Amino acid sequence: MQRKLFGTDGIRGVANEYPMIAEVAVALGQALVTVFRGGKDRVRVVVGKDTRVSGYMFETALAAGICSVGGRVLLAGTLPTPGIAYMTSSMRAEAGAVISASHNPYEDNGIKFFGGDGFKLPDEVESIMERLVENPGSLAPRAKGAEIGRAERIEDAVGRYCVALKSLFPRDLSLDWLKIVVDCAHGAAYRVAPMVFEELGAKVIKMGVEPNGTNINEQCGALYPEAMAKRVVEEGAQIGLALDGDGDRAILADEKGRIVDGDEILAICAEYMLNRGVLKGGGVVGTVMTNFGLEKFLGSLGLRLVRTDVGDRYVVEAMKQMGMNVGGEQSGHIVFLDDSTTGDGILSCLKVLEVMARTQKPLSELGKAFERYPQILVSKKVVKKVPLDNLRNLSVAMRASEEALRGKGRINVRYSGTSCAIRVMLEGEDEMELKRLAHEMLCAMEKDGILGE
Repeated sequence: MQRKLFGTDGIRGVANEYPMIAEVAVALGQALVTVFRGGKDRVRVVVGKDTRVSGYMFETALAAGICSVGGRVLLAGTLPTPGIAYMTSSMRAEAGAVISASHNPYEDNGIKFFGGDGFKLPDEVESIMERLVENPGSLAPRAKGAEIGRAERIEDAVGRYCVALKSLFPRDLSLDWLKIVVDCAHGAAYRVAPMVFEELGAKVIKMGVEPNGTNINEQCGALYPEAMAKRVVEEGAQIGLALDGDGDRAILADEKGRIVDGDEILAICAEYMLNRGVLKGGGVVGTVMTNFGLEKFLGSLGLRLVRTDVGDRYVVEAMKQMGMNVGGEQSGHIVFLDDSTTGDGILSCLKVLEVMARTQKPLSELGKAFERYPQILVSKKVVKKVPLDNLRNLSVAMRASEEALRGKGRINVRYSGTSCAIRVMLEGEDEMELKRLAHEMLCAMEKDGILGE
């Protein structure tokens, strides 16, 4: 069954336009309790959000749906996505929900769910929830009287999550040598991220910590790390960290202001963990977007790279299947499965700082781990997600590009799982050739009539 609500990372869209409307949030809350009730008398759900103005509306609607069928809501307030995953598991709740559209602009919002173990729900469970939303008669019966659920605030959720993160940094190390620039994108991590680094001893230069409901991700954070990188050089800092709106991805900058993405973070941490004998599974999990240079670097260490579809949930699924404990995406979602169930931008930075402290090397030196292959990334809005095989001109252009890059590069064309857009990635040795092939594929999409404004 083709899913109408859920994408690669929960449900996402323009706030107050279907499916991101209050009525759907109410139904999702009811569906969540229906799925997780089983033989239990009461289902507890941890609910958190980022700083979007629409978050208040969806928080209330989701809580209403959960309570209407007898569930109990534990409101964590504004907290990063990995913080909600942690709180869900720590509090022994049956499920968790995050109201966020991650790196999207403030006009958008989304809802994603966790199981009681802190892992994102698998596709099959989301499909069941979607069917329940579409068939309200199958939902749990409305509660009555004293059986109606309640919503209550979790006291000091930020403090609890801060303590959890600090516990993952080696106790024999401190950050009293560190000056760090932290850009929180005016998002969910605006309180907890500076707190973690300050309490570990670092001097923190804060950016993006004044959310107003409409400035989340606005020319700041992981999507726009240039300002953070520039500030690192101006302040003489050793490292910079740029988070996205929900705090689950990290883009770094070294002391020279050079951007360090998820692929480089994976390379740094994988080599360090291999040398310390704590890397599991004989390799690392990446995605179809992972740079081929990382694959070659890992191969030189006797490690393999396992590729998945884009989406940190698919990375985590592969990690669990392969027995690996490190994986992630070029975009900055890095998962350290021994410590966390999902991508965590703050944790990723702490892991890199541990390597810097142990090796006494600056990030600029650590970041030279592998030679990056040139990549061309193109993202265009589409009017409709027509199956790629049905796009005659694009199919011809893709076959031509594959033939041109055979043995010396690769291409990947896919629809975004979180927005109405098509993504094109070309990778190879000759950047000029990649640009030419990308232009030909864009022309083909125009001929097929799928591109939006």
